[in-house]
Parts: sequence; structure tokens; C-alpha cells
Amino acid sequence: MKFLLDITLDEAASSEDKARELGRILRYWAGNVRHYPLEPGDGAAVYDADYKEVGAWRVVAS
Repeated sequence: MKFLLDITLDEAASSEDKARELGRILRYWAGNVRHYPLEPGDGAAVYDADYKEVGAWRVVAS
């Protein structure tokens, strides 16, 4: 299987802010991944700290 995470970061944000937000997103999803069966077709939207949709993750067959 492949786990794909596609995130769009705010281009106007500083490099530090982008890194902070991406780190938060990765920590959040790493902690919650155990709640999913991780089978092809699984996926969900990904939200930033302001609850704005910034991407998605999905599982596909390899």
C-alpha cells in the first residue's frame, strides 16, 4: 500500500510558520492513523490549526 499525504501550505507564511504548521499536521495524523484500517480507498481531508482544509490523505494500492 501507499499512504499519500498532500498538503498545501500558505505561500505568504514564513518558513518558520510553514514548518510549525506542517509539524502540527504530521503529529496529529501520526497519532490518529491507528483509528483507520489503512486499506486502499481510505482517506480524509486534512485541516490546519484554524480548521481550514489544506489537503488530504489517502491510501492506494502500491
